[in-house]
Amino acid sequence: MSINNWSRCLVAASAVTVLAAGAVSAETVNPLAEKVRAVDDRFEDVAAAKAEGYAPIPCASGLTGGAMGIHYVNADYLKDDAVDVAKPEAVMYEPMADGTLKLVAVEYITSKGPASLEGHLFNFNTAPNRYGLGPFYELHVWAWKPNPTGAFADMNPNVSCDAMKGM
Repeated sequence: MSINNWSRCLVAASAVTVLAAGAVSAETVNPLAEKVRAVDDRFEDVAAAKAEGYAPIPCASGLTGGAMGIHYVNADYLKDDAVDVAKPEAVMYEPMADGTLKLVAVEYITSKGPASLEGHLFNFNTAPNRYGLGPFYELHVWAWKPNPTGAFADMNPNVSCDAMKGM
C-alpha cells in the first residue's frame, strides 16, 4: 500500500471514528442529570420551590446569548455550604410567554472548594460578582432542558429571558 493510500485510509477511519463518537455522546445518558431529575422533580411546580423556602432573583441572560433563567434561591442552603443532590441551592426556571415558569436546571453552590459532585468539578466565581456573594463554587445541572454547550455549562443557548420583557 502506498503512503498516499495509507494516509487516505487513516483519514477515512478517523472521520468514521469521530462521527461514531458524536452519535454515541449525543445519545449517552448523563447519570448526574438523571439522578437530579429523579430527586428534584418536585420543583417542576414552582409552588413546591416556594414552599421549601426558595425565593426568586431576576432572570439571568448571557452577554453573548442564551440564559440561565430565573433562579429561585434557598438562602439557608447557601449558608450551610453542604452539597446535597436533593437540596440544590438554586432551582432555575425559564419564563414562558404565557407567564408560567418551566423548570430547566438546578444549581449547587458552596464557598468551600475546590468542590465536586459525583465527579463533576464546580466552576469558581470570584467576588465581586453579579449575585453580591463572596467567592463561591457552582455547578449547573441542565436536567430538564438539554444544553448544547454541555449539561454543566453556565448558560444555555436554548433558554431565554425574553418573556420577562414588558412585565
